[in-house]
Amino acid sequence: MKGFIGEFKKFISRGNVMDLAVGVIIGGAFQAIVSSLVNDIVMPVISLITGGLDFSAWKIMLSEGENAASINYGNFITAVINFLIMAFVIFCFVKFMNSLNEKLVKKPEEAPAAPTTKVCPFCKSEVNIDATRCPHCTSELTE
Repeated sequence: MKGFIGEFKKFISRGNVMDLAVGVIIGGAFQAIVSSLVNDIVMPVISLITGGLDFSAWKIMLSEGENAASINYGNFITAVINFLIMAFVIFCFVKFMNSLNEKLVKKPEEAPAAPTTKVCPFCKSEVNIDATRCPHCTSELTE
């Protein structure tokens, strides 16, 4: 049991677990902002464009009465729009962060390419690095 608890402590103290926890908390707060954007700004504009229709009122009644069951597909449409806006905003944010990271992080300089030719010590002509005999003066190359 002691090993299990020690392993759990090691798991929970890793940086990526903490990063995930922070991401979930910030995501929850961001969800509230996007929901407000959809419900308070986007949906009224869509309602205006569609002639005053309120998506939240769109439903299919399954039975009669005051507490009748209903399928509220208008709320589903709102949730889909909410998701699409959130996905678009996150995409834009990640794209911005990637471009910012590319500008700030210096790329390591590439090592010079390995030579592909050498100079013949006899006639000073340039020959292939794998050559054992110079094609110009036919001298044997020992290097």
